[in-house]
Amino acid sequence: MPRLRLVVDAASRTTPPYEQLRSQVVDAVRSGELPAGAKLPTVRALADELGLAVNTVARAYKELEADGIVEGRGRNGTFVRATGDPAEQALQAAASAFAEVAGRLGVPTDAALTAAERALRARP
Repeated sequence: MPRLRLVVDAASRTTPPYEQLRSQVVDAVRSGELPAGAKLPTVRALADELGLAVNTVARAYKELEADGIVEGRGRNGTFVRATGDPAEQALQAAASAFAEVAGRLGVPTDAALTAAERALRARP
């Protein structure tokens, strides 16, 4: 997952923690900070990281899924859904897959972008 900075104010009297989490993920998806295909942390991992109850994070994920923002893929995890027209969805999925491979290979962002640009220029 792209490194997303989530902050939850557990003492807030106006917005419950699950809603703070849900709205931050929605904002990150809308801004492109969380691209289509990005994998979210597991419920347990995010709960530990933020100091929240597992059920709080699970509720946020459940609401995000109900809103069509993310999709749960069972044991594989929770992912940001592709949006837009079919061509845009395919492009988003391909870009996410490329970013995942580049990350696994330890390729720096600049080098990955250069490789993608080369590939795009080389196509017929």
